[in-house]
Amino acid sequence: MSTPTTPTPVAPDRAEVEPALEIADLLGQVVRRLHRGTSEALAPLGLSRAESRVVRLLADRPLRMAAIAERLSVVPRTVTDLVDGVEVAGLVARHPDPQDRRSTFVELTASGRLLLDQLDVARRESAEQVLGRLDPAERAVLLRLLRELAEGLADGCGPRTPITADPAPIARGHAR
Repeated sequence: MSTPTTPTPVAPDRAEVEPALEIADLLGQVVRRLHRGTSEALAPLGLSRAESRVVRLLADRPLRMAAIAERLSVVPRTVTDLVDGVEVAGLVARHPDPQDRRSTFVELTASGRLLLDQLDVARRESAEQVLGRLDPAERAVLLRLLRELAEGLADGCGPRTPITADPAPIARGHAR
C-alpha cells in the first residue's frame, strides 16, 4: 500500500518571478538613485535630505513639532534633532504655541524661505539625472501610474506652492 505524497515545491525560475516583485525592486533602485543624487546636490548647501524635508514641510505654514514627526513618519526625538540642525543653520525658528504651552511651532526664517528654491533645483537636477532618458510621453505615463499607486499614501512632502525668492546662495553657519 502506498501513501500519497505531496509534491516538493520547486523554486521558480528567475524568468517566472512575479512581475510585482521585479517592479518593487526596480522602484527601490530608482528611489535609491534619486536619494543619492539629491544628497549629492544638497551637500554644498550643508543640508541632509532629512533636513531638507523639514524645510520643505514648512514651506506653506508653521507646524507643531508633533505634526512634523507625523508627516515625516519619524519619532519626536528624531524631529528634535532635525529641527536642531536647521535651527542652528538659521533656516527655522521655534515659537511657543500660544494655545498650548506644551507645544512648539516651527517656522521658516527668511533664510529658510530663500533656500526653498535651491532645494527645488537640487531635487530637479537629481530627477533629471534619473528620468532624463524618458521622453515627455513616457514621463507622463509614469507620472500617472505613480500618482495612482501613491493615492492615499501621502507623507506630507508633496508638491508645494512655488515661492519666488532670490536664488543667490545662502551663507550657512555650519557644515554637515
